[in-house]
Amino acid sequence: MNGLGSTLATVWRIAAPYFRSDDKWAGRILLAAVIAIELAIVGISVLLNTWNNRFYNALQERNWDNFVYEISYFCVLAAAFIALAVYQLYLNQWLQIRWRKWMTQRYLVEWLDHANHYRMQLQGDAADNPDQRITDDVKLFVDRTLNIGLGLLNSVVTLASFIVILWSLSNAAPLHLFGKDIDFPGYMVWGALVYAVLGTWLTHLIGHPLVGLDFRQQRYEADFRFNLVRVRENSEQIALLRGEPAERERLLVRFGHVVDNWLGIMTRTKKITAFTASYSQASVIFPYILVAPAYFAEKIQLGGMMQTASAFSSVQGALSFFITTYRTLAEWQAVVARLDGFETAINTARTLATDPQSIHVTSASGSSSISLKELLLQLPNGAPLIGANGFTLKAGERTLVTGPSGAGKSTLFRAIAGIWPFGKGTISIPKDATLMMLPQRPYFPVGPLSGAITYPAANATFSAEQLSEAIKLVGLPALAAKLDEEGHWNRTLSLGEQQRLGIARALLQAPQYLFLDEATASLDEPSEAFLYRLIAEKLPATTIVSIGHRSTLEAFHQRQVSVERAGDQFNLVDRQKATNPA
Repeated sequence: MNGLGSTLATVWRIAAPYFRSDDKWAGRILLAAVIAIELAIVGISVLLNTWNNRFYNALQERNWDNFVYEISYFCVLAAAFIALAVYQLYLNQWLQIRWRKWMTQRYLVEWLDHANHYRMQLQGDAADNPDQRITDDVKLFVDRTLNIGLGLLNSVVTLASFIVILWSLSNAAPLHLFGKDIDFPGYMVWGALVYAVLGTWLTHLIGHPLVGLDFRQQRYEADFRFNLVRVRENSEQIALLRGEPAERERLLVRFGHVVDNWLGIMTRTKKITAFTASYSQASVIFPYILVAPAYFAEKIQLGGMMQTASAFSSVQGALSFFITTYRTLAEWQAVVARLDGFETAINTARTLATDPQSIHVTSASGSSSISLKELLLQLPNGAPLIGANGFTLKAGERTLVTGPSGAGKSTLFRAIAGIWPFGKGTISIPKDATLMMLPQRPYFPVGPLSGAITYPAANATFSAEQLSEAIKLVGLPALAAKLDEEGHWNRTLSLGEQQRLGIARALLQAPQYLFLDEATASLDEPSEAFLYRLIAEKLPATTIVSIGHRSTLEAFHQRQVSVERAGDQFNLVDRQKATNPA
């Protein structure tokens, strides 16, 4: 019960915000309409139950006029039922897509808010495969929540409607055993209750492992899909290394987890299906067994027996809601657990960014320099990485940062960008300053080349002439005619070409601070020198901070800073200042 209560509380926490959102009135009206139609359908079921009595009595009495009337009456009810069912499905789907759209937008905003997605990745917690959470799990949550909720409502209203009918029919058809009437008020109701409770208990006993199996199945499927995408994205390196056998083995191991867990689902599903199918078939004849003695003792007519059997089936079906939807409930509970983990990871990452014990990135009015005060960067496990105190990056200055690999140079850039939360100290950035980070492998979104270059700005930010000029300036004239061409540019362009386009992006954006993290390392030295001179010419007021290992880069920087080990951490140390950089 604690687990069920916790699940329902989580469902309310995830679902309720939509019905308090800007789209709340549309959502509430659609939900009210779907519920009203569900109640009307239950009402039709009650009318059909009484129709059963009259119809079968007309058959027993061979009354043609009553037979024709009841057939006509049934056609009216059937037409109303069909119309209600069609519009309930339509309104249900309309509500689903509006609800899903709102949840998707909300999760995208929270996931992509101020590098939250990056901090979640650093934590490596329950937020594995966020793509699956935002696509599959949101869709399943909305669908299952509505359908299970409506099914439960139907069961409760059906039970309330038919239990009175069944109780009165039990009195009209008393329990008849061994030739005697036994006074047992509402015995049909009690029979349905015992039958349903016993079935529910056995169903849960057999099927409860399905919740964990469904949770793991979704995770294994997502992991397998993610690794397939990684192979596709890195196909060139795999082909060059002749790594196909190794990748095939790794993928088969991942898929092996999918198969093994699926076999567990199959075994458990076979057991629960065997029980529920047996339960359902037995429930067809069980009411007739209870009421047949009274019928053969001529206590009731055929119509009364059929109505009683129908009412019993309705009550038993309502009480057996848990049994008939157990498989769906198990899947739904797994979906709820995954979305709960996703929301928890989002909140944890957000808290990490505002933790008083983490790095503070502040905006300084009246300052023209980036300053680091008592800064100590740490690894996620708390181990010290790199420290700096009283270190300043002056406006207009060009600084080269060197040091051994793994010393934390790139992490320092991440901290200045405000996305690395692990550590302590203060990083002060001039107010309204624009910063751009260019990594060794720049990111280009899939789409037209113009959008890839202007990213993250909108496509219309720069004219075609500006884009074409920037591409030509960085030495890629052949691409100038492909601005409208769609492509996966991280795959189709060489790393050197990607780095040139990264420089073109910087020329267009003209940031006040440009951080180059080995952003030209894949180019030959003459090309690298050409691009650094181009940056100096086109962005004379921009502060340049570079990470590099080539000694030739020293000529293009006024200041050189090295990262040197000091005990169990690294520190920033000024090594040289030049007065006439190239």
